[in-house]
Amino acid sequence: MQTLSKPPQTTPPSDLFDTTIHRRPTRPVRVGNVTIGGGHPVVVQSMINEDTLDIEGSIAGIRRLHEIGCEIVRVTVPSMAHAKALATIKQQLIATYQDVPLVADVHHNGMKIALEVAKHVDKVRINPGLYVFEKPKSDRDEYTPTEFAEIGDKIRETLEPLVISLRDQNKAMRIGVNHGSLSERMLFTYGDTPEGMVESALEFIRICESLDFRNLVISLKASRVPVMLAAYRLMVKRMDDLGMDYPLHLGVTEAGDGEYGRIKSTAGIGTLLAEGIGDTIRVSLTEAPEKEIPVCYSILQALGLRKTMVEYVACPSCGRTLFNLEDVLHEVREATKHLTGLDIAVMGCIVNGPGEMADADYGYVGKQPGYISLYRGREEIKKVPEERGVEELIALIKADDRWIDP
Repeated sequence: MQTLSKPPQTTPPSDLFDTTIHRRPTRPVRVGNVTIGGGHPVVVQSMINEDTLDIEGSIAGIRRLHEIGCEIVRVTVPSMAHAKALATIKQQLIATYQDVPLVADVHHNGMKIALEVAKHVDKVRINPGLYVFEKPKSDRDEYTPTEFAEIGDKIRETLEPLVISLRDQNKAMRIGVNHGSLSERMLFTYGDTPEGMVESALEFIRICESLDFRNLVISLKASRVPVMLAAYRLMVKRMDDLGMDYPLHLGVTEAGDGEYGRIKSTAGIGTLLAEGIGDTIRVSLTEAPEKEIPVCYSILQALGLRKTMVEYVACPSCGRTLFNLEDVLHEVREATKHLTGLDIAVMGCIVNGPGEMADADYGYVGKQPGYISLYRGREEIKKVPEERGVEELIALIKADDRWIDP
């Protein structure tokens, strides 16, 4: 007679139950009065879309972004005239508002422009694929090692004055690689691949390190999420192998607009942040720049990396729901959305309500028809008529001295 034995008991690995995101250790890089990396909170960035020659418009655009939580603002600098205008913008911001951390975006043989603008901003962003223009040859089928090295020497020659200027001013640089603008030399050598993106960044990093400059932030953006994910993951591996600890700027470039643009950005940025990768983020939407900031903070809040608004826990509604859940959630949100750092649960019935909202600070639960049970944490505090539910919730928050007027 065959006897059945119990399967051996196994202990799940301890990290299976670890809900904390363990961020990759990186060096701190100062950008004005904000620090990227070094264990500091993930920094939110955006970029104005005003022409930098429009000084008043640019100042207004920077202020609009900064006032709603954008911590670093990027401005495009395509010419020397734009660089000089940015000097005035910075001065007027300090005089009339405050010293907002500014980043200058410099492209296309921008050595002189970059040197000028480096005097006036806190960080300069360069794109390795565009910083030194390589005239393509229609009949080329490869780059010889000699040609590759010669262009590398030209890049160093062009980059060195900017690196020294930023180093001596203790300012920062973002080496911002874009999948869509890799140099011809990298495309021929590595193909249109994440590897080409990483090697492009590493070439510029090595030049900076040789000049004893390490105030660097790295980005490897792509418009396709799988390419973006692969590039950042490979960059982390290569940096770990090389003993580098530079902070990373995350973004899905040209994400589009509307719901899909937000989902696409979240899929890329959120995935990497959940893996502990990333120190600053920008959501790139084809909309007004101000629309990007709430998406950034929603991503960070959802992952528990920043707490800048109320976290609402609400069930999806079912046949057991005892009130109009959608309307009540809207009413609760409108009454409390100005508060910071609270978790508020709105649950339709008693079956799953208390369990699902166990981590919430306050709960609003349909316990019987016409009545609402209000909870503080796991403790039921009172039962009130449904029409007074939101009013009584506010009273409970006030009684706990956690209410602020909007």
